[in-house]
Amino acid sequence: MLTGKHLIAGQWVEGESRFASTPAHGPSHDFAVGTPAHVAQACAAAEAAALDFDAAGPEARARFLETIAAEIDARADAITEIGSQETGLPEARLVGERGRTTGQLKLFANHIRKPGWQDLRHDPALPDRQPLPRPDLRMMQRPVGPVAVFGASNFPLAFSVAGGDTASALAAGCPVVVKGHSAHPGTGELVAQAIDAAIRACGLPPGTFSLVQGGSRDVGEALVRDPHIRAVGFTGSLFGGRALYDLCAARPEPIPFFGELGSVNPMFLLPAAVAARGAEIAKGWAGSLTLGAGQFCTNPGIAVLIDGPEADAFVAAARAALAGSGAQTMLTDGIAAAYRQGRDRIAAGKGVREVLTTVCDRREATPYLFEVSGADWLADHALAEEVFGPLGVIVRVRHAAEMLAIAQSLAGQLTCTLHLDAGDTDLAQSLMPVLERKAGRILANGFPTGVEVADAMVHGGPYPASTNFGATSVGTLSIRRWLRPVCYQNLPEALLPQALRGL
Repeated sequence: MLTGKHLIAGQWVEGESRFASTPAHGPSHDFAVGTPAHVAQACAAAEAAALDFDAAGPEARARFLETIAAEIDARADAITEIGSQETGLPEARLVGERGRTTGQLKLFANHIRKPGWQDLRHDPALPDRQPLPRPDLRMMQRPVGPVAVFGASNFPLAFSVAGGDTASALAAGCPVVVKGHSAHPGTGELVAQAIDAAIRACGLPPGTFSLVQGGSRDVGEALVRDPHIRAVGFTGSLFGGRALYDLCAARPEPIPFFGELGSVNPMFLLPAAVAARGAEIAKGWAGSLTLGAGQFCTNPGIAVLIDGPEADAFVAAARAALAGSGAQTMLTDGIAAAYRQGRDRIAAGKGVREVLTTVCDRREATPYLFEVSGADWLADHALAEEVFGPLGVIVRVRHAAEMLAIAQSLAGQLTCTLHLDAGDTDLAQSLMPVLERKAGRILANGFPTGVEVADAMVHGGPYPASTNFGATSVGTLSIRRWLRPVCYQNLPEALLPQALRGL
């Protein structure tokens, strides 16, 4: 049952006003509108819980994460039903995303049970060292304190209330305050109910987690400005993320902002691969481009290849594959409107030619395909800006040197992809040093949609793909965002953290 309220430190709290959800289908529901006062209450509760939550220890937190996963599964049917209504996503997609969400929680539970995640280090004292003795030095990673998390529009489960940011922060020992996304408030509340039930079952401080729903921009601003918040996790637009990033930097005591802001995820199609299997690559690209109405931050929106007959065949195959795609419901009316604006921006670019045009309106998206020369691409930075939806741009370059120039011109990306065969090795080797500086993940002969949750995954990249090139928002390394190293010099054993005793 939905309450339509905020969850603040174990209490379901009403607001002074309410907003109505705008589902793709099914009934609308009313929810409390968040205010800066709600944020202040939640952040103060998080600070009050911080020491006790950290002191509970890794095993207690691991059980807590596993209990959240179980409570989410116990609400599986209700979450899928309202999630599909609110977002328009198919049930199968939401079932899979719920599995990813609970899988992330269990992954971090297992991660903090293993030695090494706290990066324990010990340099024993050397009292007889000349010319000066060395003190006893021990180091470990410690939680930063309360963390703010902003729910994402395109992942109502895996990147929202109990998504990767929340799971990794709780694993690190940091209380979390979530700013729920107004695109799927009912889904967010049901997940918050699961977390609340897990807090009660595990006997943890109620301020360990809070959810503030809705609210205008001042609510998000209040959250990143609150002095109790020590770090921020965000998945969303470049415009919104950059505004919050600047607020974090402008605080009297600046804090890190870990924003994942999206990218165009370019693919470089090398000549031997295009000659051997260009039609197959085109068909795979069309499937990746239209998956989930193109509403993925890893949507491969750009394909770069050398002009010629093989490029003509690739363009024809891509057009044929995309032409068979029907209209899809987008997550919100605003996202649909932004998609159409992006389409118009690309279409108006100098030298841009329409390969496939369709008709979409209201909340629906249909695919669009454009092509442009490498020279015109390099002359117009706007062509390299993300369009959130099933739109692709083919960049036809004159030769390998121009392909390299395209790579060098790129801003930071979440992913870059090489499609290559054995005859493409030399060109691929010339591209690799450039792509390594541009992206957080480099793929060969695949498509970047679908981010594996694993130890080695990096979901981040140089700005503007993310605001911190040294971080990832997916995989176990993401826990490092919410930890900071502390060195203990000559401390008595009784004063050391438990993990450092006897090291």
